[in-house]
Amino acid sequence: MKHNSTPRKATIVALNDFCRAVLLAAGADAATADAVTRAMLHGSRLGIDSHGVRLLHHYVTVLTEGRVNPRPQMQLSAAFGAVASLDANDGHGALAAYRAMEHAVQLAGQFGIGAVAIRNSSHFGPAGAFAIAAADAGHIGLAVCNSDSFVRLHDGAQRFHGTNPIACAVPVPQSRPWLLDMATSAIPYNRVQLYKSIGQKLPDGVASTAGGEDTNDPQSVEMLAPLGGAFGFKGSGLAGLVEILSAVLSGMKLSFDIAPMAGPDLSTPRGMGAFVLAIRPDAFADRETFQNGMRRYVETLRNSPARAGASVLAPGDREWAKADRREAGGIPIDPETERVFRELSQQFGLSLPFAGHRAE
Repeated sequence: MKHNSTPRKATIVALNDFCRAVLLAAGADAATADAVTRAMLHGSRLGIDSHGVRLLHHYVTVLTEGRVNPRPQMQLSAAFGAVASLDANDGHGALAAYRAMEHAVQLAGQFGIGAVAIRNSSHFGPAGAFAIAAADAGHIGLAVCNSDSFVRLHDGAQRFHGTNPIACAVPVPQSRPWLLDMATSAIPYNRVQLYKSIGQKLPDGVASTAGGEDTNDPQSVEMLAPLGGAFGFKGSGLAGLVEILSAVLSGMKLSFDIAPMAGPDLSTPRGMGAFVLAIRPDAFADRETFQNGMRRYVETLRNSPARAGASVLAPGDREWAKADRREAGGIPIDPETERVFRELSQQFGLSLPFAGHRAE
């Protein structure tokens, strides 16, 4: 019997309810379930599927096997006015990052700027989700986190940095935020997995063999290249900046000391750090001046001449367009994620997020 290759779709509301219910059934407290679901749906809405609802099964596993504390008692501490630290008590990284950014926004409201270093955390998902939380409050938001080693140095021949993402969101009047959310590797690892599954060669200069040599064969990839191609020292430098802010500043593990996300040990906390920053724009320029400047910048950028057959987009434009389509037409669920959803629905006795489907 031939299977339909068209991905099944689910509404955002249905996915929200299903993911939250699964996390609660797995033992997470309400705050953790809410934060994790919110972060995953940010990824799935904006087309960042590698950090969307496909992570649900992994998060259930680490919550139930002991790597992540399902009911953490997170503690904020501060020694200076606009600066604080958050001990995540080995809780989920999404809850830690949202809490840290919420506090950073409060600090910025009082001092003009707020910075929070996060310690004893875990994988936090899409970095842009936490930067957006600041922009939604009218602030500029920055979020960074290191991760286990998978990216070589420029001219290096071993895994050194993680993909070490940088995300920044800036409010724009009468528009969605300007949103930069990028890894400091040339490509994300999920691109390698995709090309492997469809039998397609990788672009030049984005991945390497075990000896650090460039390869186009996704089957031969042992590490990713840093962003920048022949000028990969720029990507390595940016990854190092993330490393310093997220790990060194918080006293947490460097990328090459962090246990791999996929295991095999899923019971020991990974001891990860992260860093968030919020800036109140009208602490530096009056609100009208800032808003006019952002509006003119973004409008001029979008209306800039493009080369033949191309178009010019502001950071985030592609993702916001994807969000509009998915909010109207549903979020596609790949076959592997659908299979996992079915297992989780049976395990916890929950209805699937697809219309008309119940637990079997």
